[in-house]
Amino acid sequence: MQGPSDIVREHWPEYLMEAVGLGLFMISAAVMTSLIEYPHSPLYALLPDPVVRRVVIGIAMGLTAIGIIYSPWGKRSGAHLNPAVTVTFFRLGKIRGMDACFYVFAQFVGGLIGLYVAANAIGMAIEHPSVNYVVTVPGLGGVGIAFAAEAGISFGLMLVVLIVSNSTKLSAWTGAFAGALVAAYIMVEAPLSGMSMNPARSFASALPAQLWTDFWVYLTAPFIGMLLAAECYVRFPGARRVLCAKLYHGNDTRCIFCRSGMA
Repeated sequence: MQGPSDIVREHWPEYLMEAVGLGLFMISAAVMTSLIEYPHSPLYALLPDPVVRRVVIGIAMGLTAIGIIYSPWGKRSGAHLNPAVTVTFFRLGKIRGMDACFYVFAQFVGGLIGLYVAANAIGMAIEHPSVNYVVTVPGLGGVGIAFAAEAGISFGLMLVVLIVSNSTKLSAWTGAFAGALVAAYIMVEAPLSGMSMNPARSFASALPAQLWTDFWVYLTAPFIGMLLAAECYVRFPGARRVLCAKLYHGNDTRCIFCRSGMA
């Protein structure tokens, strides 16, 4: 029987892959937002409509998510990239507690490092109020609307991931569905809460920006939404059992997760 130290020693590559995955996502978010929202950027002048700018950012971030999920490392780690996703799969009995703890730790560290790397590369543009380290804060509707929106989009993403990833015909498209939702949420929901769905992503922006406005929303709503989605899924009449904690499990890379049964 493996002890905690044995698990960490064997599975550290997956932890590293999770850190790098969210780090790359944060780099993409910071670079794209700076290129499109910074007033002195050439792209800002080409895209005067804020809705159009948000659509472009949404497409870019959706494609980034898809690229990470289907990358060799994403296929191996499962491309959670989000503590709420990891904790939900833990609730479903698909990931060991030790692995879940290190996944969450890696996601927070990786996201923060990625943001700092982007900030050093971008320079002062990332500090401009229009970019501000791509921080997530409630919109004009207030904290209540932001909380409900974050919980709602988190619920929707996790429910779609569970339905699609456990479908024989659709499982290979899980990453595409997830990426499409990320893009759509940025286009539509971002004005309400900044569109996070991810405590590690929001932390990575809040720390360098030193802006913690209603940060509790981004620490709680994604967990509530995704865990509720899991509870609904396991109670669906005829719901398929949860196969694996990978978003894309139809590949030949190593799998460190629990494959049998359904919580």
